[in-house]
Amino acid sequence: MSSHYETLQKPDAYPEFFKLAAPEDLGERLLRARRPGYIIRAVPQQTPAADVPAVETAAVQAAQDSAAAPARKAAPPVVRELVAAQWGLVPHWVKTASDARLRAIKLLHARNETASTAQAFRDAWLNNQRCIIPIMAFFEDDYRSGKPVSTRISRVDGKPMGLAGLWARWQGPEGEDILSFAALNINANSHGLLHRYQPPGNERRMPSILNEGAYDAWLSVRQDKAREFMRQYPANWLTANPVENKKDKIPKDWRA
Repeated sequence: MSSHYETLQKPDAYPEFFKLAAPEDLGERLLRARRPGYIIRAVPQQTPAADVPAVETAAVQAAQDSAAAPARKAAPPVVRELVAAQWGLVPHWVKTASDARLRAIKLLHARNETASTAQAFRDAWLNNQRCIIPIMAFFEDDYRSGKPVSTRISRVDGKPMGLAGLWARWQGPEGEDILSFAALNINANSHGLLHRYQPPGNERRMPSILNEGAYDAWLSVRQDKAREFMRQYPANWLTANPVENKKDKIPKDWRA
């Protein structure tokens, strides 16, 4: 899986595509493990007791056999927030800062199939600590030539993407406070584009790219429905371009 991704570097991309104000500091263009990036999550909301519909008694129901059930009030709209967080999840149960650093670099990605049971991600999944990771592109290695060629994967139309992720907060014994995240990934063996990448013989994986209209639903859906969002993004909506190596730009006859 990708060890780095390209962040949003145009301030107007945040309000246009994610309905949020851009941060003052856009951060690093290429984000790698344990570096600070940005995630989008839902602001927790309390539902007032008055908003909970009353339950009819058995007597009333018997008297109104043919009556329609009272309509429930619509769920409150999702309020999004953009927060800075480290890429590389640190579970809340980690004991020390040194252990947090070691674990984070190994927890960049969470497998969709095991996120609810794997020790590192289980609590974040079960506690609905889901987030959206705004990116412009991610990178995968193409081994078809016999050696890895870094390849940039982005949308065909050049617009940003929102990856499904999980977040966690770790508070250390010395007052440390780390907000961190991991990107969820899915099987890509049958994907029209992403099946080409990653080492030969390995299972192909790809990040779970959310449809733009599903952002709020992903942030607010019940935990037992969350896996319905883990779907392959259409291959024809993505494009892949090898990353140029600086030495490739120098004509061969110019080299000593």
